[in-house]
Amino acid sequence: MSDHNILVDVRNLKKHFSKGTDIWGRSTEVLKAVDGVSFQIRKGETFGLVGESGSGKSTVGRCLIRLYDYTEGEVYFDGHDLSKLGDKQLKPFRRRIQTIFQDPYSSLNPGMNVLDLIGEPMNIHGLYMKEEERKEVVSALLEKVGLKREHLYRYPHEFSGGQRQRISIARAVSVRPDFVVCDEPISALDVSVQAQVVNMLEDLQAEFGLTYLFIAHDLSMVRHISDRIGVMHGGRLVEVADSDELYDNPLHPYTKALLSAIPIPDPKAARERSAFKYDFEASGDKQHAELREVSPGHFVADHE
Repeated sequence: MSDHNILVDVRNLKKHFSKGTDIWGRSTEVLKAVDGVSFQIRKGETFGLVGESGSGKSTVGRCLIRLYDYTEGEVYFDGHDLSKLGDKQLKPFRRRIQTIFQDPYSSLNPGMNVLDLIGEPMNIHGLYMKEEERKEVVSALLEKVGLKREHLYRYPHEFSGGQRQRISIARAVSVRPDFVVCDEPISALDVSVQAQVVNMLEDLQAEFGLTYLFIAHDLSMVRHISDRIGVMHGGRLVEVADSDELYDNPLHPYTKALLSAIPIPDPKAARERSAFKYDFEASGDKQHAELREVSPGHFVADHE
């Protein structure tokens, strides 16, 4: 992987939270939400990050956008170490790095109409300052995400969950970012809407040359959108591989367990398939093993 092709380079990222303090205010118990994660994302690709609730995947995303400061490690974006930058130095990167959150209702100001919601990031970053020009840009974006120009002056409560997520996506891409952290962007949506939103994200990626980190617990949908996938458990990566390789040849027992939990539309095949379970507690400290490359591009943590 040539360096000039890497947009995001995460090196030994750790994020620990204090769970308790003693009478002097010192931390007594630490939650290691992310505990030494390293991966790279190439320009123009989608890197899927999957794992069960509590695996640390969303914490990784929040560290990448500097919503959280890291305990240790570095995050390089286009060659710049974000951990070394102050608020003022981060501003140009905040335009280039955008986020789509799981719950569109809580991330959209209910007192703002669609024109203002999508136009606000443009205003913050000094784009399309003429009112008519901004209105035209917002209108065009609405159509790209499957909404209509007549929605410009409506408010979030007037839309369905899927429509609100489309507004959030339009807001995220309105400032022409390079990188978008998609933090479980479809998990709160109806199944019938999920595929539509994923297809729309792919269309926007192709049109605007976007790079995605796609965080989810639904492995079947992650396969559809991702070029490569990293599997997280207990704050660590246990396997990283190209999407098809991971599904066709999973090597870590935890990856096999996640794959065996994906629903199968054929009831007979579902009954005959044996669920694969993996007990990390019983496996000792192997969950802290480093990733090693077992075939080109396929990395797995030692689990024997």
